[in-house]
Amino acid sequence: MTLFFTEMWERFSYYGMRALLILFMTAAITEGGLGFDDKTSGAIYGLYTMGVYLLALPGGWLADRLFGLKKSVWYGGIIIALGHFTMALPGIFSSGNYADKTGLTALDTNSFFLGLILIVLGTGLLKPNISSIVGQLYPEGSSKRDAGFSIFYMGINLGALIAPIACSTLAEYDWHLGFGLAGLGMVLGLIQYKLTGSSLEGYGDAPVVLEETERVKQNKLRSMVTWIGIGAAVMVGVLFTGIIPINVSAIAGASGSVIALVAFGYLGYVIVFGGLSTSDRNKVGVIAILFLFSAMFWSGFEQAGSTLNLFAERFTDKRVLGFEIPTGYFQSINSMFIIIFAPIFGGMWVWLGRKNLEPSSPLKFTFGLLLLGLGFFVMYFAAKIAASGDLAAPTWLLMTYMLHTFGELSLSPVGLSLVTKLAPKGYAGQMMGIWFLSVSLGNLFAGLIAGEASGGTDEALARMPDQYMLIVYTVIGSALVLFLLKPVIKRMMGNVH
Repeated sequence: MTLFFTEMWERFSYYGMRALLILFMTAAITEGGLGFDDKTSGAIYGLYTMGVYLLALPGGWLADRLFGLKKSVWYGGIIIALGHFTMALPGIFSSGNYADKTGLTALDTNSFFLGLILIVLGTGLLKPNISSIVGQLYPEGSSKRDAGFSIFYMGINLGALIAPIACSTLAEYDWHLGFGLAGLGMVLGLIQYKLTGSSLEGYGDAPVVLEETERVKQNKLRSMVTWIGIGAAVMVGVLFTGIIPINVSAIAGASGSVIALVAFGYLGYVIVFGGLSTSDRNKVGVIAILFLFSAMFWSGFEQAGSTLNLFAERFTDKRVLGFEIPTGYFQSINSMFIIIFAPIFGGMWVWLGRKNLEPSSPLKFTFGLLLLGLGFFVMYFAAKIAASGDLAAPTWLLMTYMLHTFGELSLSPVGLSLVTKLAPKGYAGQMMGIWFLSVSLGNLFAGLIAGEASGGTDEALARMPDQYMLIVYTVIGSALVLFLLKPVIKRMMGNVH
């Protein structure tokens, strides 16, 4: 219960802010936004969502070796709350009337970027470690573990369902109130985490160091982390002064290349120099193949908060019973469909398994990509309506989100499960890290695509249907390639079914 509600409120804070993020960046300064163009906003959005997944790797590593899981969750939650309140700061110091505002102050932009950085750092500490504590609650091989994670996953989606509605409603009055509510959600999570923390006695504690050599190693690590933190703070401070010009689009593009090089460089190193058997080398090769298709999937799916969010804002008829609903409400649809359909998909795989008809993991991956492509095919027709000058009905977005949710349920849990089965002994955590790198890369690309396919100018609006169709060709083409590779992948998987 302690972990369920902590994660629910953390996800409330994350998805509440995410629903507002690209809308706030692209909104005109006179409307209280930052007035950034679509390309810059998409790049910032991509870098932010990339960072959230990327920092889960060092966050988990530091918890295992230094802070312990419980303390990492606590510190991470505090940093997240500080990040949200930092983004809410300009609203506290202004009257809320932006009609006469002609330019941004340093407080507006610096507090926004500092808030994003703090949320990324805090999420990197909290997100991987709270899941690890859930795993510790059950003995090895216990059938209750899967059930525990299912309940925990429901907490994630409950927070993600409520947050966009609550934060978007407040943001209608002032963007910064929406950011502040997201921070308040994290504070509520921290309060209940501390009040009910006795239920976690004996779980997620800091590593106990008995030997002198280990104590010396830990002190060195603590010192190294401190110096890295100071160096990073100085670098951020220098960037905020404007002495060094920042091109976020160039940084985003370079980040994608770096992640891909690190992932494939590491996988290549493990295959060649890891001392693995031929069977294990083949399995690592399968993880490398799945990395590409996973990144492809998430680069489309994660456009929910960027490209599709902007489509809802600019080109969708949001009037319901005479009232215009806030754009952010659409960000709750995916979580609503997850809560409805996750048990149905789980039951369907079990039923098909009993009949010996359950599709293989590569085939489920293929279904995930096909459903993603079909969702964007629906958006092609919605974009045609928008390009003709009319507002699209909200049902187009509903259909797209439903198809994307079906794709997520086909691919995401399967990918996590498959990586744990394929990982050679002693490499389980590192291979899971590679999976999260693929999600991180996909999030980055989703932001970059948003800058091109959001229809922010008349020329971009005319091109928008073709941009969506290009996504359809790319995603469905990759699904067909994966389908053709299926026999090769199954052979490389060996005894893993």
